Amino acid sequence: MEVKARAPGKIILTGEHAVVHGSTAVAASIDLCTYVSLRFPTLSDNDDTLRLQLKDMALEFSWSISKLKAALPDLGFPFSSTPTSCCIESLKLLAVLVEEQNIPEEKIGLASGASAFLWLYSSILGFKPATVVVTSELPIGSGLGSSAAFCVALSAALLAFSDSFNLDLSHQGWLVFGENELELLNKWAFEGEKIIHGRPSGLDNTVSTYGNMIKFRSGNLTRIKSTMPLKMLITNTKVGRNTRALVAGVSERTLRHPNAMASVFNAVDSISEELSTIIQSYAPDDPSITEKEEKIEELMEMNQGLLQCMGVSHASIENVLRTTLKYKLISKLTGAGGGGCVLTLLPTLLSGTVVDKVVSELESCGFQCLTAGIGGNGAEICFGGSS
Repeated sequence: MEVKARAPGKIILTGEHAVVHGSTAVAASIDLCTYVSLRFPTLSDNDDTLRLQLKDMALEFSWSISKLKAALPDLGFPFSSTPTSCCIESLKLLAVLVEEQNIPEEKIGLASGASAFLWLYSSILGFKPATVVVTSELPIGSGLGSSAAFCVALSAALLAFSDSFNLDLSHQGWLVFGENELELLNKWAFEGEKIIHGRPSGLDNTVSTYGNMIKFRSGNLTRIKSTMPLKMLITNTKVGRNTRALVAGVSERTLRHPNAMASVFNAVDSISEELSTIIQSYAPDDPSITEKEEKIEELMEMNQGLLQCMGVSHASIENVLRTTLKYKLISKLTGAGGGGCVLTLLPTLLSGTVVDKVVSELESCGFQCLTAGIGGNGAEICFGGSS
């Protein structure tokens, strides 16, 4: 049998950077997903290999099961109901197995993802031959939660074949997990994220697992749900950024101007709290929806101004802001800034012609444009591999 899992990416609507300093942030899932399919060989295949195929990267990794058993003697005894952290010794052993795959230098950033794959696979299912195929609608390294979506989708596919999930194998189409399954899935995905990022907040994998929206403050996550559909244009500037350096820059500015920056962070906190209230408020008709969208635009605009105060904008981001403003559309950066992606709210009554013009102008600057619905489903599973 083949199983296919999918998990969405994420955006931060408000609160990036300020959240590090105690403010509230609001994040949401987007309907751009990472897909993971898992298939075991039949007895007639006589296959004793674990394969990971990254279709979008045109890469395939493979390990013989006997080699995995020899290299990881303390693993291979799956206990899927108990998410386990990867110790330093195991991480070193995984790194050796990944290095042997001779990943091209320009794609070496995928090595940590391959290590996370080996850890999650061996911890949840043990040493079994299989083929795992990954495809994604999310650009890598752009702040849209691609690594978390990978860890969530992979964990979902693996857990579907474990003793921890009791799923209806006859279900047709995509199946949403129950609360208990989602909690376990999120914990396993977080273990994968730790291998990739070191000390992640847990925000990305939680949004990807549960979907909808999440309010985040001082390590506490609160799930919230929008009462209206939201649509965003996501512009990938393709400008790489150093998240750690950007976070450090905000902290240094805070040390130089503690009172001013405290006011900035307080303002961001107020914006995030107001946004979460607006998102959850009832909108019975088109005029009400339009009013809510206008308020959200104002809050996004204010948040962007405060992010500029923090020093995390970039010429490419400002270019997107100027371009969309010509069409009376409001934008803000999402994530670390310094490049990366920019969000533009697309009002419900906005004509498709205007969107086409905006996209055309942005793409002429070399940017990549993606349109996404906001706040949809989290992780889902489909048996038989069809979608």
